[in-house]
Amino acid sequence: MTSEKILITGAGTGFGKNIAFSLAEQGKSVIAGVEIISQVSALEQEAKERGVSMQIEKLDVTNPKDREKAWTWDIDVLVNNAAVSEGGSLVDIPEENLRHQFEVNVFGPILLTKGFARQLVEKRSGRIVFVSSVSGLMSDPLMGPYCGTKHATEAFADSLSKELQEFNVEVATINPGPYLTGFNDREFETWKNWQSDSENTVFDYEKAAFPYEQFDPKEVTEPSVKVILGETKQYRNVIPEKMIPQVKERMEDMWSKTTDEGLGERDETVQKSYDIAPGTPAE
Repeated sequence: MTSEKILITGAGTGFGKNIAFSLAEQGKSVIAGVEIISQVSALEQEAKERGVSMQIEKLDVTNPKDREKAWTWDIDVLVNNAAVSEGGSLVDIPEENLRHQFEVNVFGPILLTKGFARQLVEKRSGRIVFVSSVSGLMSDPLMGPYCGTKHATEAFADSLSKELQEFNVEVATINPGPYLTGFNDREFETWKNWQSDSENTVFDYEKAAFPYEQFDPKEVTEPSVKVILGETKQYRNVIPEKMIPQVKERMEDMWSKTTDEGLGERDETVQKSYDIAPGTPAE
């Protein structure tokens, strides 16, 4: 397809915004979906200032009416990028926050995908890209809710890739590592909005921060665009590539992990969460 229409959800900020502008600057037909109406005018103004053309639409993936509206846009490529991150241990995070995490990251995108997948099956062509995370391949303490949603995303994407192959519909995942967009650091601030007693928690979230040094987010755009345009045919795309050995090692370690491993000792990642400063850049 030379004139593919590409829909990117969660394009108001972060990766989604950078990718949308990069594609638009290449002259691609882009629909930038943003969560709230105020982001529409803000993005329209920025697009005007940058001299690029793109369609900008309010698209809250959890809103059934927004999803129904989106299904009328006759797209060729769907990029499921919209996501939120609720930090906290499973023993502390309130039920409503846990459910919200899955509504935004799993149920909303999957329900949106259902409608578009049927259209692409009828066309017998197209591409569906899930912006997952390395957190969909490995899990860390105090990030279980987010990791859980990304593991679920990985499972849906894998199944869908097999289901749609006979209809010539490609499926791929993009798995960014820790990038300094503000997304990761906000994850460790969400406890402040917990409606339940945030003082009666097992872990001290006032002292906790995202437990990884973070890379420059501009690194994500170019390889992501290649996946979205189908120039990269790899199904799973970990960015940066230098993290692949670490991710594979972490996945392999689960086969030798024992139930009594580290009992009575604080996990090293929990300790790093307490020690590291928010927004620490990678060297």
